[in-house]
Amino acid sequence: MDRQEDRAHARRCALYLRVSTLDQHPETQGHDLRQLAQQRGLAIVQEYVDHGISGARSRRPALDLMMADARRGRFDVVLVWACDRMARSVRHFLEVLDELNRLQIEFVSFREQLETGGPLGRAVVVIISAVAELERSLIVERVRAGMRRARLEGHRIGRRPIDVDRAAILHDRHRGLSLTDIAKAHHISRAMVSKILHQAAASTSHEGCPPAPVQVHENRPPETAA
Repeated sequence: MDRQEDRAHARRCALYLRVSTLDQHPETQGHDLRQLAQQRGLAIVQEYVDHGISGARSRRPALDLMMADARRGRFDVVLVWACDRMARSVRHFLEVLDELNRLQIEFVSFREQLETGGPLGRAVVVIISAVAELERSLIVERVRAGMRRARLEGHRIGRRPIDVDRAAILHDRHRGLSLTDIAKAHHISRAMVSKILHQAAASTSHEGCPPAPVQVHENRPPETAA
């Protein structure tokens, strides 16, 4: 009777296992995680296995299913063999931990001995988050520094403006040419031709007001510093 009550009150856990190559077997991870669950008195409700899934893959069917079950409240703890088995990057790892924490689900990693239910585990997660934020800030600052250097060296940042013979385009349109023919003749896009025609129509609707100069930018990739 006591054993039945203990099982009824045992916390539920889920095991997540991932192997990246087909010749590896998830049972190696599963054996350690089942022992860990038994030592902690956890009741395993399901094992989620991604077999032959690379760490760089963004789509992981078993992980997606596990997170969906976590939102349904199917378990209280997630056990993984190692942190890199679950997430494809630091950012993804923090996103998973953040959602589990929001759902009040504890995360435990066997190899790193990391668990978010204790103060040390929560501190480690905070440190990882700070390092990831610092890395993102350094990347942004390097990009901005490169753009500043490019401007100082006279390189243009962003789309390059091109010269368009507006009068010739309007003349071709009055001759009855289609937007596609005009675009091909002037080596510009149909959208650009349409924009010029709309601007011309808008300017002629205001009598006595000189038409505003047309500023056109073609969809070309931005120039970068050499």
